[in-house]
Amino acid sequence: MSFGEPNNPYGPPSQQPPAPQQPPAGPGYGYPQQGPPPGAPQQGYGVPQAPPPYPQQQYGQQPYPQYPGDPQFQGGYPGGPLTMPGITRAARILLGVIALAHAVIAGSYLWVLSRWDQEMREAGVTGDPDAEQFADLGKGVVIFFLGLATVFTILGVVLLLQYAKGGNSVRVCSIVYGSFAIITGIFMIAAWGLGLIVIAVAVLLIVFSAKRATADWFRRPRY
Repeated sequence: MSFGEPNNPYGPPSQQPPAPQQPPAGPGYGYPQQGPPPGAPQQGYGVPQAPPPYPQQQYGQQPYPQYPGDPQFQGGYPGGPLTMPGITRAARILLGVIALAHAVIAGSYLWVLSRWDQEMREAGVTGDPDAEQFADLGKGVVIFFLGLATVFTILGVVLLLQYAKGGNSVRVCSIVYGSFAIITGIFMIAAWGLGLIVIAVAVLLIVFSAKRATADWFRRPRY
């Protein structure tokens, strides 16, 4: 009996071809690890990764004024101007005109007083008790109006200087000042038309001082 025959049932089994090897199911020890494709997020061990946050939209914000020199700074009062409005400047000029007119009126009363005694002597009033009494009364009236015109001149100059830094009381006093100036103009109508000029300027002063722009200027915050 020969063991070399291929059909011998008692001989060694014929060799079978080896089975093909299956590829590994996943990365393990001893196998090279392949990295994720480019652009893919990195994954951790067993921890789900949260999606990347959406970029937050940046809303535009207006810068806040930080100091009084900032053109947007209003100091807590809406609409408060930083420079004197034109109508307020006009009111200031009119106030100066009225003060100058009262100075002229005071000068005219002073000139009348300087010639009063001489005029009374030339008129023959001196020596007559009744005539002298009326002359003294007239002289007292002239002195009163002289003092009143002088006071109005000084008040006008004081208000004029307060327009740049004064408060709302300056505006109110300007309105009152213009009202009294109208009365002065009525008494001075016969004096070469000066009274009519004073009345017209005083009315404009009252109107300009009562305007909203002027009120905002005098109510503005101060530091």
